[in-house]
Amino acid sequence: MTIEHPEPAGPPRPHGPRDPGDAWVEAPTGERYWGRFGASGLLALDRDRGILLQHRVSWSHFGDTWALPGGARHEAESAREGALREAAEEAGVPNAAVRCRFESVLDVGVWTYTTVVADVVRPFEPVISDPESHALAWVPIADVEQLPLHPGFAASWTHLRELLSVHPAIVVDVANVMGSVPDGWWKDRAVAASRLIARLDGLSGRGVDAAALDLAEDTWFPEMVAVLEGAARSADDGSGVVRVVRAEASGDDRIVAETAALVEAGRTVIVVTSDRGLAERVNALGAASRGAGWMLDLLRR
Repeated sequence: MTIEHPEPAGPPRPHGPRDPGDAWVEAPTGERYWGRFGASGLLALDRDRGILLQHRVSWSHFGDTWALPGGARHEAESAREGALREAAEEAGVPNAAVRCRFESVLDVGVWTYTTVVADVVRPFEPVISDPESHALAWVPIADVEQLPLHPGFAASWTHLRELLSVHPAIVVDVANVMGSVPDGWWKDRAVAASRLIARLDGLSGRGVDAAALDLAEDTWFPEMVAVLEGAARSADDGSGVVRVVRAEASGDDRIVAETAALVEAGRTVIVVTSDRGLAERVNALGAASRGAGWMLDLLRR
């Protein structure tokens, strides 16, 4: 579906104070980049419809090309916050409709552009909500290169396209990770599990460095699955970002079942456990395994 509106005669006059980030950055060699604090854009991927692209109006920088909704970041704004804000302003993308998967950063020294790749988890129709868009459209992945693309997006698209098939997930053996730290967890397993889930929530928000996952790019936001067993089953769900699974019987068997389902779905899976036998079972399914110390190190960062 493509949404269009008539193009205005020229750039709109700003209303109210301009954000300090709305300025050009000039490199020593003369190139100019928009965004004093860098810029970011959102690549929203809908499994059935493709990616959301914006047909830029003629008067914009590299006008009449197709690119991602995005723009200059505000001061003290993260790349993800900037991308989501710009996508909401330019295309009416609801924050709750997408889940970030990874960030890819172009760094030219004096300026950075971050592509935030996110999966559509709640279908929505884009809305042209400012004068910078001539049209908005869901474009099938195979058709993207047929459009006249913004040069920056065109340069990064081939690499980004390859990564769209990479969808990491981390399955956490909560009992094993809790048991690796002598902090009194045995006094109340449910409370201890709730604390760990809250920390996993925080990690999901911050993201995981690509090197820790043996993946390319900069920061990933893998799906997090926490498997509970025994008395820990009554732990809180946390914010809902982490998927909490309560094993009715063997926690190990439930971890194996969850891992098998994820691997079958084409996911890149890491199981966090220091149990050698369990690690061997999930490795046989095609998943990687990491010890409890690996996760504790991520949580401390």
